[in-house]
Amino acid sequence: MKKKSSILFLILFHFFSSQLFAQSIKHQFSFNKNEFLLDGKPFQIMSGEMHPARIPQEYWRHRIQMAKAMGCNTIAVYIFWNYHEIKENVFDFTTSNKNIAAFIKICQEEGMWVLLRPGPYVCAEWDFGGLPTYLLKIPDIKLRCMDSRYMNAVTRYVNRLSKEVASLQCSKGGPILMVQIENEYGSYGNDKNYLYALKKLWSANGINVPFYTADGATPFMLDAGSIDGAAIGLDSGSSDADFETAKKHNPNVPVFSSETYPGWLTHWGEKWARPDTTELKNEIKYLLSNKKSFNLYVVHGGTNFGFNAGANAFSTTQFQPDITSYDYDAPINEQGAATAKYFMLRNLIKQYVKYSIPEIPKPIKTISIHSITMNKVYNLWNYDMPSFQSAQPKPIEAFNQNQGLISYKTKLVGRKSGKLKIWEPHDFALVFLNGKFIDTIYRDGGKWETDLPKTDVENPELEIVVEAMGHINFAQFMIDRKGITDRVTLSGMTLMNWKITAYALDEKFIQNKNINLNKSITNKNYCNFFKGNFELTETGDTYFNLSSYTKGMVYINGHNLGRYWNKGPQQKLYCPASRLKKGNNEIIVFDLLQKEEKAISADLFLN
Repeated sequence: MKKKSSILFLILFHFFSSQLFAQSIKHQFSFNKNEFLLDGKPFQIMSGEMHPARIPQEYWRHRIQMAKAMGCNTIAVYIFWNYHEIKENVFDFTTSNKNIAAFIKICQEEGMWVLLRPGPYVCAEWDFGGLPTYLLKIPDIKLRCMDSRYMNAVTRYVNRLSKEVASLQCSKGGPILMVQIENEYGSYGNDKNYLYALKKLWSANGINVPFYTADGATPFMLDAGSIDGAAIGLDSGSSDADFETAKKHNPNVPVFSSETYPGWLTHWGEKWARPDTTELKNEIKYLLSNKKSFNLYVVHGGTNFGFNAGANAFSTTQFQPDITSYDYDAPINEQGAATAKYFMLRNLIKQYVKYSIPEIPKPIKTISIHSITMNKVYNLWNYDMPSFQSAQPKPIEAFNQNQGLISYKTKLVGRKSGKLKIWEPHDFALVFLNGKFIDTIYRDGGKWETDLPKTDVENPELEIVVEAMGHINFAQFMIDRKGITDRVTLSGMTLMNWKITAYALDEKFIQNKNINLNKSITNKNYCNFFKGNFELTETGDTYFNLSSYTKGMVYINGHNLGRYWNKGPQQKLYCPASRLKKGNNEIIVFDLLQKEEKAISADLFLN
């Protein structure tokens, strides 16, 4: 009886303590020269980062509970500006997993504190680093500085977001401990006026918890990216030398590891990232034993559903688009399951913390789907879409489109064959001459040419279809418009008079079909849509296997799961149970290059 009573007491204690945490009790979070303080007492932040936009809303609580069961006491949260300002001056903070306030409240209900990372720029391998692409409609826009046009948009965003989060600060009874100013600014620019303007803007909107910055542990990055009065975050801080470098820069504020990397990102064409676990274990041991605060970037990555994956580029001819999965080789994998890395970290953290770490939540249910028969139903040119005339090509953003496809057509007058060059193809182009496929041109590497053959047609028709694959999200080449960004030449002659058609290929585009099956199409057997139906008696998480297809995107019941590419490494796309339904389900595959339909299956896939 005594043992049962003790168990009951512990259950009731944890229940009421979590309820007490969830109530609106105001707390003071502050810092001195060396450490963070919660209500005047030393507090070690042990944070795990996850992004609400990358996680289906119905799994938010599960993922937060998973981080807590690993030993974390805090959740770091990136907010993606372009995910919430769905078009210029139109914000959404209420629908589905855009409800950032609801996510933060769940963190509090689960007894977790929050580090808020609102940008306006965040990087995060997210399209355009979280900035809205309507900014790219301004020809000479300058980003992340005091350009008045950029700052007007930033001000509107901060004003609106503050209404969602100001009441959730710990000083108001919420879980938010600190707010980050910008992100890794020292890797991009040196406009200190901009950083101080952001701090002033947040303060004017009622943000009164401490601020912090995050930069690499190098002197020039810290010099350009940090500001007086803000704690210094290091991306990452893993040694005495890293922390000493930051303290030399500013000895009056605490330093912590704002991004400790248990995993890493993966680009198309690379092998899945698998960072060394022994090195991670040593880093966490160092941070724990020296009572250094840290944030695991990321404890759970999630998925770049739709067209949300970004890209890297470190030269004018390099382009490294990110895959759809944001598994990141994180401790909690893409589907929400604990990995070996998770158990290693849980066991390690247990050795250092005094608080009780809860049991690991039950795994999310998974299902398999056997062979789905697919049929080729139509292609891109069956869509009746408005077209626009232009003397020179214009990028996608000029047509209020973020990504998808854009077609450029012209009649060849003067030169009718020779060396075709696109200046510049952003990002993957298909070239057709009189409706016949000629070649593909990929942005990466700077080889933007192909040969156009001679024909018997008096004025041959040239068409270039360009797929946008994610705006660059890091470093100096972020001005990254999509489509054809300048001009097209044929053996040196600039080609004029273009007919331009944009195909958004987003969920609205797929659901509102404007298809003409009677349309005459000249010998084009590319950009095909394949469709299939399948019955389910139960739903669960699964991965759709696209290894028999070439390059494209997948829609389940109208929901865009993201991109696949036989270039690898990702050919299986995560589908949460909420995208499926009992009874009849529809799958649509759009493939740029595939000619023949192939059956598709789905099962649990751990990359």
